Amino acid sequence: MLIKFQPTYTITKNIAYNLMKIQAAKEQILHLPLTPGVLQSLRETARLYTTHYSTMIEGNTLNPGQIEAVLHGKIHFVGHTRDENEVKNYYAALRQVELWALEGITITQEHIQKLHGLVMMQGRKKNVASPYRDGQNVIRDGMSKAIVYMPPQADDVPGLMKGLVQWLQEQHDTPCPIIAAIVHYQFATIHPYYDGNGRTARLLTTLILHLKGYDLKGLYSLEEYYAQNLPGYYQAITVGPSHNYYLGRAESDITQWIEYFIAGMVASFDNVCKRMQQEQDKPDYSAILRTLDPRQRQTLELFSQKSIITSRDIAQLFGYQSRTATKICADFVAQGFLEVVDPSNKGRSYRLAEKYSIVFFAKS
Repeated sequence: MLIKFQPTYTITKNIAYNLMKIQAAKEQILHLPLTPGVLQSLRETARLYTTHYSTMIEGNTLNPGQIEAVLHGKIHFVGHTRDENEVKNYYAALRQVELWALEGITITQEHIQKLHGLVMMQGRKKNVASPYRDGQNVIRDGMSKAIVYMPPQADDVPGLMKGLVQWLQEQHDTPCPIIAAIVHYQFATIHPYYDGNGRTARLLTTLILHLKGYDLKGLYSLEEYYAQNLPGYYQAITVGPSHNYYLGRAESDITQWIEYFIAGMVASFDNVCKRMQQEQDKPDYSAILRTLDPRQRQTLELFSQKSIITSRDIAQLFGYQSRTATKICADFVAQGFLEVVDPSNKGRSYRLAEKYSIVFFAKS
């Protein structure tokens, strides 16, 4: 049964001002020149830091350098198997968010459950949707072990999640940053799983922002903002007169949380502007890059690692079956994006077409 969701909040002057700052930064970033090679380097750094900070919030002890080593299979840190699995899972889920954003999906409960399935994968088959919890869970203070929040009963979770997704799908005029803030808050409030709620909430937030064009070329990390002041994060999201969901939290005014979330976007977007302005001496290849469709721009990532790719690389990048990947490669060749390296070879390999290769591998 659907439990209707209707958040209570006020768009304060501070929120309105910061929304304008976000929009201005978004436009500025879209038009700052970067070579594809530099862009990919910055994007991968953002992924690593997003993975680091989001898992660090949950107690993960690996630093960014260690995370990079783990993700590239360079080393295993004895005694940190759980931490390694967490970052691998989160990184995989983050990549899935990027692929769904490219596809322009409409978010459903199944997407959310698959996202949680990736976060908590730990050896399970990829993309297995996680069922919601079937019992009561509580959030306790790490030191005193006192209950700081008691989420809704398990029987109410499916209806609450259905109501949240319906509300999300009905938002057409609400500014995207506010939508993302509200969904983050309500998901954490429902707490539909025993574990992994925080990571899933942050990934869901990222997916919403990316789908609405607030991806900033994948260069920012809201998680870094949260992690730099964890007490502020928890204070902002803890709303209501009681630790019990049924004693006021559902009807609470969440303006305070929205102000915090929007301020975080401003800080994150400003940071991206500063980083990109440092690269302004690079040639501007925007005109050529705009001729590429989203899948082609995503495929450029492969060429940051190798100069020749195969359909298998495409399949792994997008999570496609081999037949679909082969067809995509053929389409890319027909569109002049890729060139066949050796037509006589049955296991065809591909390189970037010359005009894109010159752009992508430009150093200055």
